[in-house]
Amino acid sequence: MKHRLLALPRSRWARLAVVVAAIAAVVVALWWRGPEWDLVLDAFQAVEWEWVAAAIGFNLLSVVVRAFAWRTVIHQAMPPPHPGFPLVFSAFSVGLMANAALPGRVGELARVAVLTRHLLGREGAWATPVGSVFAHRVFDLVPTVILVVWVLATAKIPHWAITSLVVILSIGAVLFVAALLSARHHHRTRLDGLGAARRLVTMARNGLGVMRKPLPAAVAVACQTLGWLFQLFAVWTAMQAFGIDLDLPAAGLVLVLMNVATIIPLWPGNVGLMQAAIALPLVEYGIPYAKGFAFGIGLQAIEASVGIGFGLIFLGREGLSFAMLRKMPPAVDVLEEEEERAAAEGRPAAEVERARARVPG
Repeated sequence: MKHRLLALPRSRWARLAVVVAAIAAVVVALWWRGPEWDLVLDAFQAVEWEWVAAAIGFNLLSVVVRAFAWRTVIHQAMPPPHPGFPLVFSAFSVGLMANAALPGRVGELARVAVLTRHLLGREGAWATPVGSVFAHRVFDLVPTVILVVWVLATAKIPHWAITSLVVILSIGAVLFVAALLSARHHHRTRLDGLGAARRLVTMARNGLGVMRKPLPAAVAVACQTLGWLFQLFAVWTAMQAFGIDLDLPAAGLVLVLMNVATIIPLWPGNVGLMQAAIALPLVEYGIPYAKGFAFGIGLQAIEASVGIGFGLIFLGREGLSFAMLRKMPPAVDVLEEEEERAAAEGRPAAEVERARARVPG
């Protein structure tokens, strides 16, 4: 009985009603407690669109080098043949779109799902890419620490943000150490006879194999750092588009706080929350709150344009639908289904996994 009370509504219309109610609550809150919307509209009328184009270009460069970093991680997670860069970029773009358009971190599983459709029944075809996604995210810690330290030393950072940044960096450091200690290389791993949960953990540790390879790890970190640098320039050029003539440390502060505001996506894009997180610190620089809020809207649109634009293109090319992204199963559920099917058919689980990977959808 308790489980039923805590379960989400199963009816399609009930789920739609929950989503609509949540969006309506956000809209009401923004209208009631938001900025002066006339001033927000005035800020958009003064936008210089050549700077917007430059910001979109920097965001595209950021996506390309971060996808290359993930490809480097994948190459260390599994034996050849390895997926090519076009496939990795396609999966990465679909993941960005899912993270921008859906609550939670659905995009991480979405990019794994796109990738595994092309792995042709490889052992660990689901869990190993999951581990590679985690390793890819862990490598964000290096540029994040550099950015935060630089911002703390050069920018006017609000006191309320300092505690959040310290907590996030502490959690990131713990995750980095845990990933380094857990990493295993695929050559040293045997999966025969393991249960679903242990197979998941083992193959996920294979996905972290790059942590034990100094040169590929350095390449991945360098690409992630370059990606963050391109994002920094994207924020700065977007500032110029809205007539906010501030230096790079202010852009770095915006970049840090917008990432803090979107760590846990409570609703798609955390729209409203992210704009407030951007506008409030800019007040310290003499930027009116309404103008900063408008800049936050524009910056989020610029960030989303690349991910959603390319994501929709590659989603269609993969023959997937947007609704399918909402139903990404946990990796352990996939492995358990494989083992149950194998037991029912009297076949090894690995054989079922190979058959499943050849089926689109």
